[in-house]
Amino acid sequence: MYLALALFLATYVLLLIFGKYRAYIAAASALLFVVLGILPWAEVPAAIDWNVLLMIAGTMGTVVLFIESRMPALMADIIMEKVPNIKWAVVALSLFAGLISAFVDNVATVLMVAPVALALAKKLDISPVPVIIAIAVSSNLQGAATLVGDTTSILLGGYAGMNFLDFFVFRGRPGIFWVVQVGAVASACVLLYYFRNLRQPVESGERTQVTDTVPTLLLVSTVTLLIIVSFVPEKPAVTNGVICVLLAAVGFLRKAGQRRSLAPLGQFFREPDGQTLLLLASLFVIIAGITRAGVIDAISRLFVNIAGDDLFAIYSLIVWASVLFSAFIDNIPYVATMLPVVSGIAALMGVEPYLLYFGLLTGATLGGNLTPIGASANITGIGILRKEGYTVSNRDFMKIGVPFSLIAVTTGYLLIWFLWR
Repeated sequence: MYLALALFLATYVLLLIFGKYRAYIAAASALLFVVLGILPWAEVPAAIDWNVLLMIAGTMGTVVLFIESRMPALMADIIMEKVPNIKWAVVALSLFAGLISAFVDNVATVLMVAPVALALAKKLDISPVPVIIAIAVSSNLQGAATLVGDTTSILLGGYAGMNFLDFFVFRGRPGIFWVVQVGAVASACVLLYYFRNLRQPVESGERTQVTDTVPTLLLVSTVTLLIIVSFVPEKPAVTNGVICVLLAAVGFLRKAGQRRSLAPLGQFFREPDGQTLLLLASLFVIIAGITRAGVIDAISRLFVNIAGDDLFAIYSLIVWASVLFSAFIDNIPYVATMLPVVSGIAALMGVEPYLLYFGLLTGATLGGNLTPIGASANITGIGILRKEGYTVSNRDFMKIGVPFSLIAVTTGYLLIWFLWR
């Protein structure tokens, strides 16, 4: 067990120090787990959640086509036509980014909505910095709302055996989607207060022309099919992943046919973030290794020893520890590691794990909003601003991120406990 624990801790330290190379570090660590005999070669294929990897790869492809169609920009234009002033424009853009992020990757969402925010800021001669920050933190919040909203949600769905509809209604109770929406409303009040002095009217410009409606249809079809198959009992484990990949393939095959070129087919294989997929596959192997070595059980017992048999204390520890850790480390490896730990804690306490699962997802998803480096969407937004010649200080970010996160987390923390205790 000690060898596995030492290798696991060394991996995490290296991931923190050399974040740019995290996929390769995780892959090397996974290989060591196997070579050193901690996890037998024969158990590697079963350790990897292929459904999760396929869902991420397929969704990434469809999202690229959706962005290229310019439909998100048109949707943003329509919203801008409906708001009375800048304050509501910023809040509406943030809520819109959140809505998109419930079905599209957070980083992709920021890339979609940020150009609209930059154009608005330039037209009205205001700083785009707080506007882009508001969009980034809203995207992170809504990533937990649905099965396909964020990698962490996909990880939870795969580990807990939850389907698309389970995020809306689970075991006869409101699912995590509704908790996130209450948190979104509460945190929107932070944005309304922060931008309270921006009362200049918004002038609507020419609407963006959508070049292709098929990618929108493919994205809607993905969600629809995921809902439909959620009612199918005893389906193959990779069903959701296959749906996502096949619909993305249809989109790129159509694009290749329209252009009479094979280039879009090459794009189909390039668009999924290979480093993210390698990172996740490697983490699955590492976690299987430390589970087999007894590390997960030891960590679970440590949590129980700290909080005793008090379920509320355990729940609180998981939520707020997740907030703190995710403010500084990537929440993907954190959630991937903590899911089996939470399951082990629930088993030791003789309770169902869902309260703790939802607390973990809430804390890990929203903790990234506390700091500029806590989430990929934050880093992306700051990168866009840097290209435009703006500098974002930690103070600039945290003036919005900290109150936004604390209100959203506290709301979710209390509501989840009330619904799932």
